[in-house]
Amino acid sequence: MEIRKVLALRGPNIWANFPVLEAWVDLQELKDSPSNAIAGFNDRLMAWLPTMIEHRCGLGYRGGFFERLRDGTYMGHILEHVTLELSSLAGCAVGYGRARESSEEGVYKVAIEYVEEEFSKACLNAGLELCLAAVYDRPFDVAAEVKRLKSLYENVRLGPSTGSIVRAALARGIPVRRLNKDSLVQLGYGSKQRRICAAETDRTSAIAESIAQDKELTRQLLSAVGVPVPEGRPVESAEDAWAAAEEIGVPVVVKPQYGNQGRGVATNLTTREQIVAAYAAARQQERTVVVERFAPGADYRLLVIGDKVIAAARREPPYVVGDSLHTIAQLVDVINQDPCRGEDHATCLSKIPLDDVSLGVLADQGYTPESIPPADAKVLIRRNANLSTGGTAADVTDEIHPEVAARAVDAAKMIGLDIAGVDMVALDVTRPLEELRGIIVEVNAAPGLRMHLHPSSGTARPVGEAIVGTLFPEGQNGRIPIAAVTGVNGKTTTTRFVAYLMGATGRKVGMTCTDGIYIDGRRVDKGDCSGPQSARSVLMNPTVDIAVLETARGGILRAGLGFDLCDVAVVTNIGEGDHLGLADIGTLDKLAKVKRCIVDVVQKDGYGVLNADDPLVAAMAEKCPGKVCFFSTNPHNEVVVAHRAKGGRAVLARDGQIVLTDGSTETVLTALDQVPLTHGGRIGFQVENTLAATAAAWCLNLPLDLLRDGVETFGSDVKTVPGRFNLLEINGATVVIDYGHNASSLRALIATLSQFPHHRRTVVYSAAGDRRDEDLIRQGELLAEGFDRVVLYEDHYLRGRAPGEIMRLFREGASKGGRAKEISEVQGAVKSVETALAMVQPGELLVIQADVVDETVEYVFRQLAAGLPGRQISFAEAVAAASRKPAVATPNSAPATETASVRN
Repeated sequence: MEIRKVLALRGPNIWANFPVLEAWVDLQELKDSPSNAIAGFNDRLMAWLPTMIEHRCGLGYRGGFFERLRDGTYMGHILEHVTLELSSLAGCAVGYGRARESSEEGVYKVAIEYVEEEFSKACLNAGLELCLAAVYDRPFDVAAEVKRLKSLYENVRLGPSTGSIVRAALARGIPVRRLNKDSLVQLGYGSKQRRICAAETDRTSAIAESIAQDKELTRQLLSAVGVPVPEGRPVESAEDAWAAAEEIGVPVVVKPQYGNQGRGVATNLTTREQIVAAYAAARQQERTVVVERFAPGADYRLLVIGDKVIAAARREPPYVVGDSLHTIAQLVDVINQDPCRGEDHATCLSKIPLDDVSLGVLADQGYTPESIPPADAKVLIRRNANLSTGGTAADVTDEIHPEVAARAVDAAKMIGLDIAGVDMVALDVTRPLEELRGIIVEVNAAPGLRMHLHPSSGTARPVGEAIVGTLFPEGQNGRIPIAAVTGVNGKTTTTRFVAYLMGATGRKVGMTCTDGIYIDGRRVDKGDCSGPQSARSVLMNPTVDIAVLETARGGILRAGLGFDLCDVAVVTNIGEGDHLGLADIGTLDKLAKVKRCIVDVVQKDGYGVLNADDPLVAAMAEKCPGKVCFFSTNPHNEVVVAHRAKGGRAVLARDGQIVLTDGSTETVLTALDQVPLTHGGRIGFQVENTLAATAAAWCLNLPLDLLRDGVETFGSDVKTVPGRFNLLEINGATVVIDYGHNASSLRALIATLSQFPHHRRTVVYSAAGDRRDEDLIRQGELLAEGFDRVVLYEDHYLRGRAPGEIMRLFREGASKGGRAKEISEVQGAVKSVETALAMVQPGELLVIQADVVDETVEYVFRQLAAGLPGRQISFAEAVAAASRKPAVATPNSAPATETASVRN
């Protein structure tokens, strides 16, 4: 058994609306071996992972999966459950898993819900090894593997502070995206987004952070606004530190002038020796050291968010209690075994260190790590109470006097921090600081939130929610309008049309499509950008107000959607399909399920915009969590009639007009002969695209006057919709440049061309090699039926096929009959266009299938710029041109039985 590949479906996908790993698992020699047929397998597996008794499986009750094992189930299914269990044992409980047979015998697709991709892949691989060990009776150390996985999970997951903010954001419906492996997180989309890094936000000033790190400058600034602070000064040497202590009066605190998390801080120092040692420890952290007056009392941390104290904790330094049996080092080790204590900030508490500072504190008490303290003796390990050095914290939020809270807010504002951890020392926080000589000793940027989320005692505080509340006031969710567009044909045109329409609002539109990424009309990336990575790029752009995202099949299958929810989901058609046979999608029903992914994530107040004339698309309505707006070229369509009877929306083409219907209410938007894209309503597939785009913009609440203006001005030229039925006249011939590359689009194109009077028709055509044989053969049939002369070509997109194989399959289809009398073969897209332009005569029709749009369009326009007579024309001009210049056979035409071949 082996794992062939693992796909990380990071967005909603064909399995679920949350991230899953999709593993393609080849059972190999185990494909015919159910669990009850492998000697000892079930016993070993259940002994190693007895907690899987809780897995209900499809049976729905405790012990269900073990029952399936005893009855006999296959390794793909078993790997699913083992992976889920290892993840849970390592601290990341996920509950979703599926195992399904693929169309290839013995190969399963196993889907596993995940939170952290790297960790879940490790669980999957460990699960494979465990299953194989159980099959072949090999040893497997489950405890050691779980320990390894747990350590990995702690290293890769978000820490407590960032995690609390992310959870609060998700609870508010705010989309979240982690931008790196650390704590940088985007909350929201586009221009509505905010960013955090742990407990810092994009409002946290770099200047304020710099001030907070300078303890002496902080002390001076706070003193200037009447915040109680300790006397003190920077010192230049150990002797100067002792001199400062004598000036101030012991006890004192010695700490680095710049620093955080309590590193190098020593408190309550009274002797020269203590101060000299503390200076040396602080000097290791920072060149500049500060000596300050020590204030009696407890150590408190107040968390200021905005202009309020949200939480407060009393912190205690780390200590051990003697038992007359164990050394201090052993007692520390026992405390550090607490699973809540980790090596970093990923856990609720930190391990207690035995470093130089700790050794000094022990020495002051007459101890070493090897000392055995008497029973009940409290031995300090550190004098400062920072959680990062092993301290603990008790919540005291409800005890804080309003004046104490006010001074903390004053301190945060003076430093300039939107989120601050204010450290103070006071004998009693129920009374103002000034009454008992309490002081504020530090103001910290990026304060840790652990002590407030998981206090050692007292009430946990909703600090993540408070931070999210300052970033997104009530009623805001960080979202921008998103329109997603999918289907087999018409996706790019519809996407461009919707983006154009929404641009009339004056807001900045980000668009992705097969031609690139566009921000406010400016192309920022080229190539096929219809996948989730491009969608995320647009949604990460802080200038984008509206996103219109073409969403292709391939990206959905490879990585899921690039967004969690959308406001409008447009499905243009399924038709005869395309790309069938790839990624185990072999039927139109399966293809429709893939395309339906965008409909599955429509917001409750959003719309699925669906083609009522395509049964597979119309059927998606029942899966749409929001509302539905159908579009149709048939106003009497039964689906539309029933939908309108229930008060639903539809956009129809009726009597040469575009009609918006909302239940029984009807509004005529405009006449089709006023819509340039449709060439006066003559091009059926562009009428459908127009209806889809109109419906999408209407459902995005575009005002009707802007909608009408946009529909009547969106053109059909090369600049507006490159490679989408662009009409030109070149050297007297009518030339159509079109991207269509499957049987459905080719049939629609030929139907449109039937309106042209041209008697002699030539087509330049190709397709990618990953189409099924029967699909390429069918396209060959259509080419022979619709054209007199066919120029076939191949380029770099053979995708596993041998050179010439694509053209051979086209020829096989064309050989079944039709009007085609000449079939030529050319290597290279540009060479094929060059060859065809040299063939056609004035009055003829030439269709150039632009499989690589940029390359083809740029070549044609270079030729025009170089002097080749030509210009862009309208549909009516094309018809008129053919009528004036009937085609005449030329002596260079090849006989019907002859084929030509042209090579680069």
